[in-house]
Amino acid sequence: ITVVLAIQIYIDWYLGLHIVSVVTALTLLVVFYLTRSPEHPWTEPRVLWLWLAYLGLSLFPAIRGATNAYDAAYYYPNIIFGALVLCWLGTVLACNREGLRHVFQALAVLGSLLAVHTLIQAATGTILLGSSASQAFLETKSFYQLTGSDAHRIGSLFIDPNWNGDFFAIMVFIPLALFVETSSWSAKLLYLVEMFLIVLALLFTYSTGSWIATFAGLLVFVVLVGRFQYRVLLLALIGLAGLIVILYFPTQIALQLRHASAPAEVSLRLGAWKTALRVISAYPLSGVGLGLNAYGLAAEPFRVPEQYVALAHPHDSYLELAAMGGLPVLAVFLALMLYHLWFALRNWLNADMATRSLIGGGIAMIVTLSTNSISINGWTLPPLAAIGWLVLGLISSPLLARSLKEAVKHPKNSAIPISA
Repeated sequence: ITVVLAIQIYIDWYLGLHIVSVVTALTLLVVFYLTRSPEHPWTEPRVLWLWLAYLGLSLFPAIRGATNAYDAAYYYPNIIFGALVLCWLGTVLACNREGLRHVFQALAVLGSLLAVHTLIQAATGTILLGSSASQAFLETKSFYQLTGSDAHRIGSLFIDPNWNGDFFAIMVFIPLALFVETSSWSAKLLYLVEMFLIVLALLFTYSTGSWIATFAGLLVFVVLVGRFQYRVLLLALIGLAGLIVILYFPTQIALQLRHASAPAEVSLRLGAWKTALRVISAYPLSGVGLGLNAYGLAAEPFRVPEQYVALAHPHDSYLELAAMGGLPVLAVFLALMLYHLWFALRNWLNADMATRSLIGGGIAMIVTLSTNSISINGWTLPPLAAIGWLVLGLISSPLLARSLKEAVKHPKNSAIPISA
């Protein structure tokens, strides 16, 4: 699964192939089905009927918006169909707490490696494994230089620093959940190092929306962590981390505050939202088509003065789905997300304290991604959406629910999958 996500980030997103990871994930799902056994149980995803409705309602807007090969490969295979495949994979993998923990451990390694990649770019200005096309694109963006400073916002393999910041905002909860779950002090030290790298990388993206979303996720995780002493410890760690950042990175903090309060940034974002609302009011049921090019052309007659440049999307995943796919598509998307969060909360209620930290970390990730998707297209960016739906499948899995119930009946056999 981690290889699939790495392919999604580097080959499909950074190099622009778009379809390799979806094919790989679908192949892996078929392999899991063919090799199902009592030791490797199989199950359908939650609310499959709602998934079918999502696929069906999105088909016409996807065909309508596929004005070029890029948009044809971008939306339906990744954002729509890919969401079902990744969520289903997560559902099958989380057959018990051990399965959930193993996926989280692998994701923590992936997040740490990309954090190191970001820090290397911040220190040297060079993108490791970079392509000439991305370097040329960054030059047109002046390497995302902050106004009035020589500093640059770092996008790493996500190219745009807002997407890079969104990635680190959600990934910080993976080692955080593992830190609480484990009883090994050496493992706790490892997870602390991973958290430090991810937070430091997030700092160099200067993404205001990502920081706000991270704090929202932290509030949720503190509530769901499951142990009172860990709530106190987490608050102490957050305070200590904040003090370290203020003392050792004052320049970055000052630049972040200056960037967050820049009038042009706020005006452009509000203008993008107002334009999208006007598009939605004109095309409430069918949208303008699931495609960046389709939206860019259709939104021009509705553009408000605050949006002083043409944009290919409204910088808000929910407005994006409504404007491009129509309000019914947005409604089904929200229903799917809320259904899976509800089942995740039920799993959390039935779990022991250690497992609660893992499920709570997953819920905090989804809250962070959903919050950040108000200011950037998080849920509608293929690599971020893939991680989000995978985690939703993991924490809401019916196999995990059955395993937790079996653990209550037979505590000594809690590590054995229920179907065994």
